[in-house]
Order: sequence, then C-alpha cells, then structure tokens
Amino acid sequence: MTEHQVELVKNSWKLLRKVDPVLIGDVFYSKLFIDFPQVQHLFKTPREEQSKKLIAILAVVVNKLDQLEELTTDIENLATRHVHYGVKPEHYGHVGSALLWTLERGLGSDWNEELKQAWATCYGILSSTMIKAAYHKDTERSVA
Repeated sequence: MTEHQVELVKNSWKLLRKVDPVLIGDVFYSKLFIDFPQVQHLFKTPREEQSKKLIAILAVVVNKLDQLEELTTDIENLATRHVHYGVKPEHYGHVGSALLWTLERGLGSDWNEELKQAWATCYGILSSTMIKAAYHKDTERSVA
C-alpha cells in the first residue's frame, strides 16, 4: 500500500468508528449472507458478537497499516482458526465484496474510486496473507 492509501483508509476508518459496530456488522453480514448464502453455515457465533469481532479485527489492522509486519503472526493465527471453521480460499473474495459494499454504504458521499482502491488493496493484503498462511504453508515446507 502507498502512504497515501494508508492515510485514506485510516481517515475513512475514523469516520466509521463513530457508527455502532453492531450496526456495521449487521449490514456487512446481511449483505454477505444475501449474496453468498452458502457461507452462512460457517458462522456459529451470534451476529452481535460476530459483528464486534469483525470491527475489532478491522480496527487492529487499520491502526497498524503502516506496520503490518507487526501483525503477521496474529493474522496467520486468525487464518488458521478460520480453516477450522470451514473457511475456504474462495470465501475471502465473498467477504471482500461484502466489506467494500458495506464501507461504501457507511461512508456515503466520502466514498470514491480512490478510497475504494485503497480499501481493496488493504483487504487484498490481509486476505492474501491469510490464504497463504492457512493453505500454502505445507506446500512451502515440502518444497524447502
């Protein structure tokens, strides 16, 4: 991510932090489950609690965007937990779509193409790190 993209994501996140995390999560999960009902069975936690977890992890990532390497172990551990929940690599794209849609709705007139690209890059880094950690470790070890 460029420094400018980091700044865009952080500034937009400040606006979203003023909104109840349960509301943001409810919008996100509603969109995810409407568009991709096949993933709904993966979520066993009550939606309110799941919403709070989603916003908490996003807050950690956004706050450390300029130092993401400090979060690598935490992100890898999160990825491993997601495998145990039944998450597959293709699910990350569904989540990304729902997240960008939710951000667009939440930010309203502050949302634009540049901000969309910044958030897409942010999510791309997060999801690719998780996918690599969860699904490619064994391959890398066997090659080494």
